[in-house]
Amino acid sequence: MSKKRRAVSEINVVPYIDVMLVLLIIFMITAPVIQQGVEVRLPQLDANSLPPEQLEPVILTVSKTGEYYLNIGDNIKSPVSDEVVAQRVALVLKQKPRTPILVRGDKDVAYGSVTTAMVLLQAAGVEKVGLMTEQP
Repeated sequence: MSKKRRAVSEINVVPYIDVMLVLLIIFMITAPVIQQGVEVRLPQLDANSLPPEQLEPVILTVSKTGEYYLNIGDNIKSPVSDEVVAQRVALVLKQKPRTPILVRGDKDVAYGSVTTAMVLLQAAGVEKVGLMTEQP
């Protein structure tokens, strides 16, 4: 009698598990770095949260020194001028008119810097501006 050899149809999953664990470690290390680029201390107020939107909001950050930072563009960790703020926000609104616009101002910044930021956004065509706070 001749024995017939059967083909082994098992898949080796060990390399896939190794790759998955390496990717998990990479994502765990890079996730905290991806957070908002500029450190600001937001005022703590008991305000209602915004409903979840389909579009990612444009956030204009006003630092403690009064510099402006946008979460759109090539380098979100470098300050931008007034003209760049108006241009970039106007471009975003031209492409996606329903994009929410938020101002994230440090609690120690002068009130005039935040209002100037809001005037810049208004000049760029923004109709409604939200202010970001932290829950106490």
